[in-house]
Amino acid sequence: MVTRLSRFFLRTLREDPAGAEVTSHKLLIRAGYIRPQAAGIFAWLPLGLRVKARIETVIREEMAAAGAQEVHFPALMPREAYEATGRWEEYGDLLFRLQDRKGGDYLLAPTHEEAFTLLVKDLYSSYKDLPLTIFQIQDKYRDEARPRAGLLRGREFTMKDAYSFDSSDAGLDASYMAQRDAYERIFQRLGLEYVIVQADAGAMGGSRSEEFLHPTPVGEDTFVRSAGGYAANVEAFTTAVPDPVDFSDAPAATIFNSPDTPTIETLVAHANAVLDGEYTAADTLKNVVLALTHLDGTRELVVVGIPGDREVDEKRAEVAFAPAGVETATAEDFENNPLLVRGYIGPWSPAGAVLGEESATGIRYLVDPRVSEGTRWVTGANIDQKHAHSVVAGRDFFADGVVEIANVRDGDPAPDGSGPVELARGMEIGHVFQLGRKYAEALGLKVLDENGKLVSVTMGSYGIGVTRILAIIAELNNDDKGLIWPASVAPFDVHVVAAGRDQAAFDVAEQAAARLEETGLEVLYDDRPKVSPGVKFGDAELVGVPRVLVVGRGAAEGQVELWDRRTGEREALALDDAIARLTA
Repeated sequence: MVTRLSRFFLRTLREDPAGAEVTSHKLLIRAGYIRPQAAGIFAWLPLGLRVKARIETVIREEMAAAGAQEVHFPALMPREAYEATGRWEEYGDLLFRLQDRKGGDYLLAPTHEEAFTLLVKDLYSSYKDLPLTIFQIQDKYRDEARPRAGLLRGREFTMKDAYSFDSSDAGLDASYMAQRDAYERIFQRLGLEYVIVQADAGAMGGSRSEEFLHPTPVGEDTFVRSAGGYAANVEAFTTAVPDPVDFSDAPAATIFNSPDTPTIETLVAHANAVLDGEYTAADTLKNVVLALTHLDGTRELVVVGIPGDREVDEKRAEVAFAPAGVETATAEDFENNPLLVRGYIGPWSPAGAVLGEESATGIRYLVDPRVSEGTRWVTGANIDQKHAHSVVAGRDFFADGVVEIANVRDGDPAPDGSGPVELARGMEIGHVFQLGRKYAEALGLKVLDENGKLVSVTMGSYGIGVTRILAIIAELNNDDKGLIWPASVAPFDVHVVAAGRDQAAFDVAEQAAARLEETGLEVLYDDRPKVSPGVKFGDAELVGVPRVLVVGRGAAEGQVELWDRRTGEREALALDDAIARLTA
């Protein structure tokens, strides 16, 4: 049946909605695809649902081709399974929690590993049942602190999540690659550029983890890549560790007066004025005090030594200390730990180490990988208004561990030796994990192997952000007049516009819409009788169906106009020729 605009649930807007930040957010609301309900929450209108369904069709076809079968879980899930895997606490404030009338705890699922695991546990018991891959397309919920950019970062969003189940690690590798290959086909069919990067698994757990990022300036993720082929999310980037340095000729560590030098900039300027040699920020060791909040609510201070020319990357710090929360130490933290001399903290003093688990403070002291054995530093002396120079790692101080929290910069060497990296922005559109046996062991998913022995199943998890992909496609396909959808996901195949004022235009447009529909095309017909051609053209530009058939002044002579929305080209044709072109 032809969809008639006179009866279609659609109202377009001429002005950008208040609060809309990025192009996709503005145009999807203006063109009548979505409507905001609350911060990060949207209602889906008929046009939006049609595009969303077409994206889901591509995903379902490629999931089927990869051997996956579709299931569907409720969004509302009980607490118990998530508590068994530790994620009831790990997700923290991101989780929407609620209780039923009897006081039972539930959540709106941010993801469904537990549900998938328990379903397979309930139904399968032998290695002969495996391998198995099942998936769903379902709404997810995360209480984002700062939902932004429309569908790009919301509190309710649609995801495709698939899970593979194998009895061996070799089987997991095969299932993982089948899904990874399917993702490449999906994104290629949707016309999305992507970069596959190494990633951190985060609260999901597991070993191998890769993200599919779409490079875009509005992306919320920073990633690095080298000309030699290395690519990683900054959270997963590992620093190339310098070789140990011979420090047999290093002078003894020496304290010097450094009044009013609590910052790296002031310290460098003072050191160059009073010490021999030329110093830069890279020669200084900055000691950052962080406060960790663990899942049981306990608060722990740690000090991390990083080169003074680097800053702390908050995302890398979150990953490094997960599942604990991370924040900068407060004034109260310093008051409670008087041995930490603010602005002059260091890992060494003449009286012995004051940092470290075995030290006077009992505070763990961690260092950046660049603070390797034999490296020499200018750093705090743990005395107010004093620093020390020639402080050698591995001689004058020792760390409790190494941690990656310093920012990554253009030109840093890739850890695989493939050359310097460059930073870029991207938006995550897919993520594949090798979960391993974490969830199977937590929830007791075991099968009998070939020898009749119970073994834990090994799992993979594979997610695609459906609504995020829709927004990214909109972000990529527009001009100053509106959306221009790729044909593969457009809400309709053809938009027929009756642009004339006499009845002949409407009669021919009606005939054209019917004939196009008979060929299997989905047709949106603008049959509104008292709407001007200018308004109709404006709506056609805003809505963004890529092929438009305009029936206007030449209708009585059988002449129509074929309008390519992407190129802007308009071509006058006989009706039969236009229909032949559209159905070719």
